[in-house]
Amino acid sequence: MNDTEETQGRSERRDAAENRQRILDAALRLFEHNGVEQVSMNQIATEAKIGPGTLYRRYRNKSELCLDLMKENIIILFENIEAHLTQNRTAPASQRLKGVLILFIRFREKKSQLLTGVEESTTTNRFRSRTQSPLYVELHQLLVGLLDEMTVTGHTPPDSVFKADMLLMALSSDSYSFQKEERGYSSEKFLEQIWLTFNFQDV
Repeated sequence: MNDTEETQGRSERRDAAENRQRILDAALRLFEHNGVEQVSMNQIATEAKIGPGTLYRRYRNKSELCLDLMKENIIILFENIEAHLTQNRTAPASQRLKGVLILFIRFREKKSQLLTGVEESTTTNRFRSRTQSPLYVELHQLLVGLLDEMTVTGHTPPDSVFKADMLLMALSSDSYSFQKEERGYSSEKFLEQIWLTFNFQDV
């Protein structure tokens, strides 16, 4: 690579980084003022003073954009989960699972707007988009491992993969918001009902 090409490469990387920051700053302003659901990708492009094509080359939808905004918070969430699992490695699997759910519910409470944005998508298959997000995939793997440990020998419980899917659906933004706003459950009562519904045992 000659000096001209190297200079151009640095300039392109700098422009890309500046565009990314401009997009994230604009999106955060709009989300805080209007709410994630009310903001369109075109509004974000206008606020960031870039073309829609530039925005869509970096983010296919609001879900990806919200995920980028939450990246550091998600890293912290999984660090906290890992610390909890390490500190309680000799505890029953059900106790470790309850701790994971408590951490995730606290995370949902603090970052509800952006987390809703991560779970939603402009794609035609919202469910498929949600289940393919990195947050869902990593949480699902964690839950499957703990649920496998909780399987009682001699019984035929629901498959752990299926059970983890159902649990994460119950913990999704729309389900959690409905139970809080329409049914009046606190986060503590919500977790209690999850525990009873899924019939988790101290194994």
